[in-house]
Amino acid sequence: MNVFVTGASGYIGGSVAARLAAEGCAVRGLIRNADRAAELRAHGIEPVIGVLDDSALLEAEACRADAVVNAADSDHRGAVEALLGGLAGSGKRFIHTSGSSLVGDEALGEPSDAVFTETTAATPHPDKRARVALNATITGAAPSVHTVVLCNSMVYGKHLGPTAESVQIPPLVALARECGVARHIGRGLNRWSTVHVADMVDLYLLALAKAPAGSFYFVENGEASFKEITDAIGEVLALGPSEDWDPQEAVARWGRARAVFSLGSNSRVRADKAKRELGWRPVRTSVTRYILTDMLS
Repeated sequence: MNVFVTGASGYIGGSVAARLAAEGCAVRGLIRNADRAAELRAHGIEPVIGVLDDSALLEAEACRADAVVNAADSDHRGAVEALLGGLAGSGKRFIHTSGSSLVGDEALGEPSDAVFTETTAATPHPDKRARVALNATITGAAPSVHTVVLCNSMVYGKHLGPTAESVQIPPLVALARECGVARHIGRGLNRWSTVHVADMVDLYLLALAKAPAGSFYFVENGEASFKEITDAIGEVLALGPSEDWDPQEAVARWGRARAVFSLGSNSRVRADKAKRELGWRPVRTSVTRYILTDMLS
């Protein structure tokens, strides 16, 4: 199978692309920086130099591929439209990477009892309406294109392809090292569902092989509060228990999107549908165990 992957030097896209190449697929991967071409080739990925705004390039790559995995930006409508344009009428598979902050709240470290499945009625926060609408556009493109949306929760674990980091735990680790204390936003009682990167990659391969057209799946296997996560960071770095942090200071450091929705919100989802329909069998359940036993190894 010939697969085109966007975000091929990134944490999710690179891990998926490297696994596809290891499984015998011919993988072409979009990257912005030509200096990283050799790194991609070392993982069996043929680099395609370009950016998400290059609609003609994306359309051409989608047209020549047997399947497309979009893992560069969950919110880039122009890239999605170009990729769908290149696949239009072919019935080929298009796997789009979304993120579960689309059900996030503005809790700023406070807890929530809300838990979401694919059928839970939900009103997205205004900041996330565009993402929800884009996902609907993608699933609505079926059956002309065999579309599947994978909505990842907090992904953790070491990259499986080109060197890259996830977007949630590493900033908290960097902050702890800089300040000499691990910190969570507000009281840190907000909870996120989590998934290990290797388990996540398994689901991408299953989605390429088995997912029905127009599907949407949450991706998770476990959950934790941010206080549990930062306490584990403090322990593994020998800094002691984590501390509360003023949300406005977090916004000033990281910006609203990361501080409020990636690190300060609740995003609790369940992946029973993927396990039931696709036979997905994730095996790793604890992000805190990963931090304590594997993060620094």
